[in-house]
Amino acid sequence: MRLAIISDTHLPKARRALPDGCVERLRDADVILHAGDFTAPEILEQLLELGPPVHAVHGNVDTPQLQERLPTTLEVALGAVTIGMVHDAGEARGRLRRARLIFPDADAVIFGHSHLPLLERDDDGFQIFNPGSPTERRRAPAHTMGLARIEDGRIAFELVTLD
Repeated sequence: MRLAIISDTHLPKARRALPDGCVERLRDADVILHAGDFTAPEILEQLLELGPPVHAVHGNVDTPQLQERLPTTLEVALGAVTIGMVHDAGEARGRLRRARLIFPDADAVIFGHSHLPLLERDDDGFQIFNPGSPTERRRAPAHTMGLARIEDGRIAFELVTLD
């Protein structure tokens, strides 16, 4: 199973749009995961029109309509893997441990908010992943998104640079 993972799209904003390479990967995925900060409902609708199922949480800058429509946290079972989702996983110090406490049954947690890509795992194989942002890099060196593959009951993440 192939996953396309994005966060912090912050659209619409001026003439900014999802990069073509991002849209292609989203369309080719079996599942799309968005870790919040769409900003407006029409961006969620655009993702839904791409075809693959979309699982998402709301972020801190999302409109009230999105905050009502999307949960703050979500657990998604994909095959034999459970993924926790939250927009803001808190400060960097202790983040892996906190994510494990919030999602004790998850194999991995996907989050956003910082716009800084991150993949971290503990000794038991539990992972946290931030795909960065495909549209608003802020302090990150490039626009990014994530891909993941689920095979044989395991998930493997990959960071994709879009610039």
